Amino acid sequence: MKSSKKILIVTSEFPPQPGGIGNHGFHLANQLSKNFYEVEVITDNRSVSGFEENAFDLELPYTVHRIKVHYLRFFMYFKRIFFLIKLIKKNKIIIASGKFSLWSVAFVSVFFKRKYIAITHGSELNLSQFPLKIITNNSLKRFSDIIAVSNYTKSLIENLKLSNVVVIPNAINENDWNEKLIKKGTFSGNPNLITVGNVTKRKGQLNVIRQLPNLIKKYPALQYHCVGIPTEKEQFLIKSKKLKVASHITFHGRVTEDKLKELLIDSDIFVMLSGETKSGDVEGFGIAILEANALGIPAIGARYCGIEDAISNYKSGILISNPEKLLSAIENIKGDYVNYKINARKWAMEHTWDRIIKKYIKIFEH
Repeated sequence: MKSSKKILIVTSEFPPQPGGIGNHGFHLANQLSKNFYEVEVITDNRSVSGFEENAFDLELPYTVHRIKVHYLRFFMYFKRIFFLIKLIKKNKIIIASGKFSLWSVAFVSVFFKRKYIAITHGSELNLSQFPLKIITNNSLKRFSDIIAVSNYTKSLIENLKLSNVVVIPNAINENDWNEKLIKKGTFSGNPNLITVGNVTKRKGQLNVIRQLPNLIKKYPALQYHCVGIPTEKEQFLIKSKKLKVASHITFHGRVTEDKLKELLIDSDIFVMLSGETKSGDVEGFGIAILEANALGIPAIGARYCGIEDAISNYKSGILISNPEKLLSAIENIKGDYVNYKINARKWAMEHTWDRIIKKYIKIFEH
């Protein structure tokens, strides 16, 4: 048995509320706990009441310290720093994940000598506001190791010429996506497309909707399913009605994990045509793609973002340089669907947490 080591994870998100950074932090904490590390987590409440979070935390084998929501953000920042200083004193390794976590941990690192590790996901490195970008760049220089979740994410800080950046891709929990759930057979008629993620311009649902008039000419009964928090749903509905494709789209909102799997299994192709927003928000990886792949569902994703690391091109899916190529990508996958399905599952199984965690531990114990 490995000797116990103390690790503090400071993350801007954490379940049960949805979010890619939170999902990553949750599984990282779980895997470290299984590998005999003593884990503590500092994160923000994302609900006002906190009831859902409290019930969730009681089931965990480690302690989660939540910063309650306050209408004066200053009090939240102050409390975050207070908890950070208090817990750093009893932890040897400090992991920062998310924009505010990077800033706060970098600040506290001036006063305490520890092993500081930053996990970068993408958007926090591509901020449009110059002063915030300077703060982030200077903060990164305070960390002994920087982990980027994709080569694209790493490329966002190449200008800093840091020698301590390593790429460790996002991962899935194999037990949640076992072979019994794999989509059966192929499809010969009209495809069911699906995107899982916050309904926003960044996640790319609007890019798919704009292509529906062209897709429907080829596939009149095509259906497009959008699963996730309906943040910009109303705007997208207005656009779909103008394009006369609203009857081909279903917004499911936030769903349970069982319902998500049900919707994925009923789908033929996962689509994520993510784009960059004016604020610099970008797709750092696209973990939902691997989850779909684990069920034997090929993916079509956008180039020029972290999705390039999430898809094995022309094996687990297809990368396209612009949304206009969506139809040809669908045709390609349809023509060799069985092989795409097999390769999608294989690709996903190369990204399971029991494999990926070894790369993290190697850095922690270096």
